[in-house]
Amino acid sequence: MTAPTAVNFPGTARPAAPSRHLVLRLMTTPLKLGDWFRGIAVRQWQNILTALIQIWANKARSVLTTLGIIIAVTSTIAVVSFVQGFGNYVTDMLRNFGTNMVVVIPEFPSGMHGRMIGRVVMDIGDIRAVGGQCDKVRRISPVVFSQVNIEYGREKAEGVELRGVTEQFQPIRSFFVDAGRFFGPIDVDYGRQVCVLGRAVLRLLECNDEIVGDYVFINQQRFQVLGLLEEKGNMMGNRQDEVVVVPYTTSVKMFPFMRTFMPFIIEATSEEGVEEASLQVTRVLRERHDLRPGQPNDFRLLRQDEFLRDFEKVKMIATSVLSGIVGISLIVGGIGIMNVMLVSVTERTREIGLRKAIGARRRDIMSQFITEAVALATVGGLIGVLLGGVICSVASMHPRMAADIYVPVWVVLLALGFSAAVGVFFGMVPAFKAAILHPIDALRHE
Repeated sequence: MTAPTAVNFPGTARPAAPSRHLVLRLMTTPLKLGDWFRGIAVRQWQNILTALIQIWANKARSVLTTLGIIIAVTSTIAVVSFVQGFGNYVTDMLRNFGTNMVVVIPEFPSGMHGRMIGRVVMDIGDIRAVGGQCDKVRRISPVVFSQVNIEYGREKAEGVELRGVTEQFQPIRSFFVDAGRFFGPIDVDYGRQVCVLGRAVLRLLECNDEIVGDYVFINQQRFQVLGLLEEKGNMMGNRQDEVVVVPYTTSVKMFPFMRTFMPFIIEATSEEGVEEASLQVTRVLRERHDLRPGQPNDFRLLRQDEFLRDFEKVKMIATSVLSGIVGISLIVGGIGIMNVMLVSVTERTREIGLRKAIGARRRDIMSQFITEAVALATVGGLIGVLLGGVICSVASMHPRMAADIYVPVWVVLLALGFSAAVGVFFGMVPAFKAAILHPIDALRHE
């Protein structure tokens, strides 16, 4: 019995069977790609080992070659770490003051408008209106500034900063007491002659915590010491502990002219509400001062969050500029690497000729010398990172170092990346010079 034969009808095409060759190619392509990548990795690893062997064989020359890179990376690490450390220290200090704090001060507008306004007035009525009409204001306190002399026994402190405030000044500015107590609303309402002293004032008066409850003379007026403020330290040259705080009602009795020129500070309900609180304060003060549309404000708002943002910008610009200036020395280090690599090509001309004679390609020679240049630069970068870290650690251990100096990870990665890039860039010329050598001329080289 014979098998039936297939019949092809006119106008129909027989479906083509998949090509076995095509299937085999698709199946073996990933394997070939894997072998290709594996070969590249092996050759590159051999180049790295050869580069490290060359560095170790010429230790003195390698150290001198990478000295520029070492100095550049060390300087970059140290400068950036110091700038970031001190910047973070100031930023944290500002944040401790509260980013939702706004200072309002009376101010003469500039130009013709200022001369037309005449006298600028800001009194306790303005402050009470702001506190009563602005729902985004959580706390508010007038701040009367002046300088006074304080006497205690035979000791006298001159030019001490006096601040006349309410009891709400304490939580707004985080000026808490660690001995005794802060004055309360009754002390403010009755204008009692009580005060709270900063720690630096104690040192000026040569006394201790036992002064709490005792009396001092401020501008020859007798005040009872209720408490002592926590030590705040110095900030941007401002000695925060050299201060005496009294009720504002008492301070305006001492300085009557401050009744109509009274700055104040507010604390917004939240950091997000600072903008709205500032707008509410501006609206209330403009209404009370009868300022028409188009007229400039006769007061100024100093926002803590704006100052913080401005400082962050300054810190970023300072870091970038100083890093760029110090990073110029990386170019000097790269030129040193290029010069030494050119000498190395001349010394190893016969080796290059021998490698080419046994089948090495131009790209193999280029890869070898570029790898050596990158290895030199990277080793110098690693040494620079270690030295920079040691400098920062030693600086942090200094007893007078207030800021925490640490090395950011991104600076380390950036320094190593630039070091490797310098090695690639300045290693191209020696590598190309080695790659274009003719094998016969190279073997004849003495």
